[in-house]
Amino acid sequence: METLKKVVTNQYFPAGAVLTAVVLFWVVGMLGGLSLLNNNQPPLTTLTWMLFVYAAAVLTPLAGLLAAVDLVRRWRRNRAAAPVLEANLSSGAGEALEPEASPAQPAVSQQAPAKPQRPGRQEAA
Repeated sequence: METLKKVVTNQYFPAGAVLTAVVLFWVVGMLGGLSLLNNNQPPLTTLTWMLFVYAAAVLTPLAGLLAAVDLVRRWRRNRAAAPVLEANLSSGAGEALEPEASPAQPAVSQQAPAKPQRPGRQEAA
C-alpha cells in the first residue's frame, strides 16, 4: 500500500499516466481497436463511436505532447536542483538552506529578487 501511495503522489505520475493512456490508445487502435465499425450496429451507435474515435484521435496527440513536455520540464528542473540540494545538505543538516548575509554585503540587495519556483509535489508535502 505504501508503494502505491508513493507512486500516486510522485510528481511525475499525472503526466506519466496521460502519456501511457495516449500510447495505449494508439496501440489498441493500430491493433484493430476500430473493429466496432465492422459489426452490424445501429446507425446511432456507429455514429457515436465514430465521433468518440475522431475526438480522441484529434485530442490525444495534443495531450501526449503536453504530457511529454511536462515530464521533460520536471526532469530537467529536478536535475538542475540536485547539486544545489546536495550542497545545502553537505554544508550542515541543521543549518538553514538560505545563505546568511556576510558583513561585506548590505542587508538589502540592489539586484532584482529571484523569481520563486513553485515546489514540486514532494517538496510541498
